[in-house]
Amino acid sequence: MRTFIFIILALTMVPFTSFSQESNLGNWILLFGNKKFAKKLNWHHEVQYRNYNIAGDLEQLLLRTGIGINVAENANLLLGYGFIRSENYTSTEEKLVVNEHRIYQQFITKQKIDRLKLQHRYRFEQRFVEENYKMRFRYFLGATFSLWKKEKEAKELYLSAYDEIFINTKQTVFDRNRLYGGLGYRLNAKMRFELGYMNQFLSNGNRDQINIVCFFSW
Repeated sequence: MRTFIFIILALTMVPFTSFSQESNLGNWILLFGNKKFAKKLNWHHEVQYRNYNIAGDLEQLLLRTGIGINVAENANLLLGYGFIRSENYTSTEEKLVVNEHRIYQQFITKQKIDRLKLQHRYRFEQRFVEENYKMRFRYFLGATFSLWKKEKEAKELYLSAYDEIFINTKQTVFDRNRLYGGLGYRLNAKMRFELGYMNQFLSNGNRDQINIVCFFSW
């Protein structure tokens, strides 16, 4: 069973480029924070700096925050806000700046099976994109598989993988799908890092990103 799970997770790290029409390598630098400030309440915050290339050509800056409540031992309900600045290339190779304000609600549940941890996230977004209003549903299935762990110091080496699908409420129903696989290291009980590859499937092609991620709690 453990060998089977390991193989499945490893396969998700393979680039599925056979489905692509056009693919470009970019880089995402992601910082996720979480602060517990009451018995059941938490403050989520994140910064995502997304580049068209390895560095220096901004594609998108995303700032997101929210307040969550633990409604059960392994379940969290959260209400949040996000600001997104996108710099999109036009046909003339000039950039068009688009600002978005986003309100979102999400529900997260977690499971643990031996060394395998699973996370389900259901997110509903209300998006104010310049003069347009849009809504979108997202489903995220994430998994981590522990390769090595030192309980006393809370250190751990693990595999990480996820798949997330985005569904619009009108017009083109399929928005995008993100497939990710990476290697993570937990430094201590409050901080961990990941280095991974993500392929983003779009309706007119796909894009590849190298992800550098930091998770911390305080």
